[in-house]
Amino acid sequence: MKTKPNVCILRSDGTNCDEDLAFAFQLAGATTDFVHINELRRRQRKLSEFQILALPGGFSYGDDLASGKVLAVELISFFKDDLQQFVEKNGYVLGVCNGFQTLIRTGLLPFDALGTMSATLTNNDSGHFECRFVRMKTEKSAAPYFDDLEQILDVSVNHGEGKLFADKNILDRLEKQRLVVFRYVDEKGKPTMHYPENPNGALRAIAGICDKTGRILGLMPHPEKFVEVTQHPNWRREHFTKPHGQLFFERIVHFVKTS
Repeated sequence: MKTKPNVCILRSDGTNCDEDLAFAFQLAGATTDFVHINELRRRQRKLSEFQILALPGGFSYGDDLASGKVLAVELISFFKDDLQQFVEKNGYVLGVCNGFQTLIRTGLLPFDALGTMSATLTNNDSGHFECRFVRMKTEKSAAPYFDDLEQILDVSVNHGEGKLFADKNILDRLEKQRLVVFRYVDEKGKPTMHYPENPNGALRAIAGICDKTGRILGLMPHPEKFVEVTQHPNWRREHFTKPHGQLFFERIVHFVKTS
């Protein structure tokens, strides 16, 4: 692909972090377009116009019933065929925080089974909303464009329902199929279940997963909130060669351009 990938930043009632996500993709060399889900329902816009579908963080529909559930029901009810075609034609899907919760509830993650939930994201073990920076590290996974990110990444979390939970057989399947992309780690880079390094109690310290193609990715942390050095709380003390969120988005954009 010689042109810049075009990103659909999907909006619904209650969405936030959409402008942060658009800015991060633009810095990484993509073009972005804000599309409200009602525009898709009225067929004023189509997913086929885009190479990347990005579901931002926020509180879609006020997190009524459960985080991301109403938006997930809407996507399955009205756009199931469109989503399947988008994925089958090598479209890339990213869900951040509330977007991740939505992808899990649609069934797109982890096993690309629209309409079937295999896992969930539930209340933080701490019992309250977590809003701070944490550390995560990349695993060797079905998303190989992250394999060279061997450093510990500082990322922001902002969620009350971020604990990834699933039956043991599902967790084992995630491990076996190499679908775990990111884990929460301690200062030594070791996966941890310890609070506060693991902000929500996610099983096996899982912070982000992908599907078997690596083209559908979801994570609870917000890499888009650290794409400029001054966004980090310790930016005066740390000497970042490049903001960690930039590293994240540059790899996605490069992967889409070259695949």
